[in-house]
Amino acid sequence: MKNVTDSFVSLGHWPSAGSFGFNTDILATNPINLSVVLGVLIFFGKGVLNDLLDNRKQRILSTIQNSEELRRGAIEQLERARARLRKVEMEADEYRMNGYSEIEREKVNLINATSDSLKQFEIYKNETLHFEQQRAINQVRQQVFQQALQGALGTLNSCLNSELHFRTISANIGILGSMEEITD
Repeated sequence: MKNVTDSFVSLGHWPSAGSFGFNTDILATNPINLSVVLGVLIFFGKGVLNDLLDNRKQRILSTIQNSEELRRGAIEQLERARARLRKVEMEADEYRMNGYSEIEREKVNLINATSDSLKQFEIYKNETLHFEQQRAINQVRQQVFQQALQGALGTLNSCLNSELHFRTISANIGILGSMEEITD
């Protein structure tokens, strides 16, 4: 610090005040040069620096505003997407519940229809069995009747002579005649 003070003191004591020359003492001239350059820079560069800083400030503020607008837009889109998601989830739950109830309803209907079909098949089976039993019984009856008739005819043919045959026919004609009188 003493060097700086010495350099100002030495300015007042120049031996040749009227002459111009170079001071080669770097330590004495640098602070003076720096202060002059800084003074000129501050005086003339203050406006340019203020303009640069103001432009930079405006760009930063506009970037922040754009970011805020984008953020608000993103938040609105997010809320719309969430609302749509809730709506879709509710619809999916509704479809799922309706689907489950429809499946259960169809399952019950299918079980009932199958049960009804099985009952109908059981009825058809029983009717078919009864019909086949009756048919078998009728066939057996016809065979027994034919065998009995053949046996009776064989017995009658062997036992009957023409006189017995004539009396049997007359008796049957008499029975038929009396039946005819009753119906008239």
